[in-house]
Parts: sequence; structure tokens; C-alpha cells
Amino acid sequence: MDRLAILKEILAENPNDAFARYGLAMEYANSGDTATALAEYEKTVALNPEYVPAYQMAGQLLMNLGRDTDARGWFDKGIAAARRAGNRHAESEMQGMLDTLP
Repeated sequence: MDRLAILKEILAENPNDAFARYGLAMEYANSGDTATALAEYEKTVALNPEYVPAYQMAGQLLMNLGRDTDARGWFDKGIAAARRAGNRHAESEMQGMLDTLP
């Protein structure tokens, strides 16, 4: 069974599993299905607003697509979530990416 199928099976049993939903988003992003990846990142943070990696990866994906304004929004929210979680490393990484945007 491929990773997409496994993750979908996990989510069928527990749709609120943030780690599985994030993994699904990553799989879609890696396969080039950016629209579905972004939708899954959105679902991840809707279910778990403190899931910091989703903000970072969505921001990076949007940045790579040249959607700087959208990326900025994800990074801003991600930095706030990272601060609340005390995750200085993620905060610093997202701030660095944010600083590279025009």
C-alpha cells in the first residue's frame, strides 16, 4: 500500500489526526498536487491551530509558487503559533523565510 493510501486510511478512522493530515498534505505537495496539498494544510490548522509545521510547509510551498502575499500570511500565523508553543527554532526559520520575501 502506498503512503497516500495509508494516510487516507488513518484519516478515515481518525479525521482529526493532525500528523496524518499533515503527512497527506506533504505527499500531495511532493507529487505536485499543490492545490490539494494547500487544502490539506488548511484542514490541518483548522483542526489543530498549534500544528506549527503545517504553517511552515504551506508558506514554503506558496513561496515556491511565487504567491508571496499568501506565503506571508502563512508565515505570520506560523510565527505566532510557534511563539505560543515556545518553538523558537520554527519561529526563527519562518522569520528567515519571511524576511526573504519582497
